[in-house]
Amino acid sequence: MNIYALPEFSGRFRPIWQRNFLVWKKLALASVLGNIADPLITLIAFGYGLGSLLHQINGIPYIHYLASGSICMSIMMASSFEALYSAFSRMHVQKTWDALLNAPLALDDIVLAEMLWAATKALISGVAILGVMFALGIGLHLHTVLVLPLLFLIGMTFASLGLVFNALAKGYDFFTYYFTLMLTPMIFLSGVYYPTAQLPGWLQIVSHLLPLSAAVNLVRPLLLGSWPVAPIADLTILLAYCGLGFYVAVVLTRRRLL
Repeated sequence: MNIYALPEFSGRFRPIWQRNFLVWKKLALASVLGNIADPLITLIAFGYGLGSLLHQINGIPYIHYLASGSICMSIMMASSFEALYSAFSRMHVQKTWDALLNAPLALDDIVLAEMLWAATKALISGVAILGVMFALGIGLHLHTVLVLPLLFLIGMTFASLGLVFNALAKGYDFFTYYFTLMLTPMIFLSGVYYPTAQLPGWLQIVSHLLPLSAAVNLVRPLLLGSWPVAPIADLTILLAYCGLGFYVAVVLTRRRLL
C-alpha cells in the first residue's frame, strides 16, 4: 500500500464512531461537566474579575467578549484531548485499533472515525457551554444557530491536528509539548482574551494565520449578533488546516501501524 495515497473514505467509519459514543455514554455527565468547568471558571474569574476593571472592548461588555472567544478555546481543547490522550489509549495502550483492523475495516476508516468522534464530543461540550452563556444572557440571537456547524468544523480541525501528534507519540508525556508549546501560545495569540490589534505587527500576521484566530473571528460576531468580517478567508484557513492535518495524520498513522 502506498502510504502517501489520498485517504479512502467509506461508510465503515460509522460503527467505530458508534463504538466510541457508546463507551463515552457511560461517563457522559462527568465528561461534559469536566469540559465546561474550565471555561466556566475562566468566565467567572476573568469575566467578572477583570471585567470589573475593563468594562468594554470595542463597545462590547468584556464578559461577552471573553465568552464568545473562550467557547472556541474550549472546543479546541476538548477535541485535542480526545484526539490525543483518548485516541492514543485506543491505538497504543488498549490495542483497540489492532482489534478493529482484524475486521473488514481500513485504517483510514479508523482515523476518520476518531476525528469525527473527537469533533462530536467537542460539539456536545460546546452546546453545554452555550447553555451557560444563554443563562448569562450571552448569544441570545438567531445568528447563534450558525455557530453550531462552525463548532463542529473547529472540532474537526483541531482533532485532525491532534491525530498528527497522536501518530508520532511514544507515550502520554509527548502530548505535554503539544499543549504547552502550541495550543497554549495559540490561545494568547488568537484574540480570546484581548484584541489581536494590541500585538506587534509581525505577531499580528502570525495570529491571522492561526486556526484558533479564524475560529474566533467567525464565532464571536455571530454570538454577539453580527456577521464575520471576512468569513471566506477564515473558513478557508480552518478547512486548510483540517484537510492537510487529516491527510498528514493518515499518512503518519499508516507509517506507524502498517
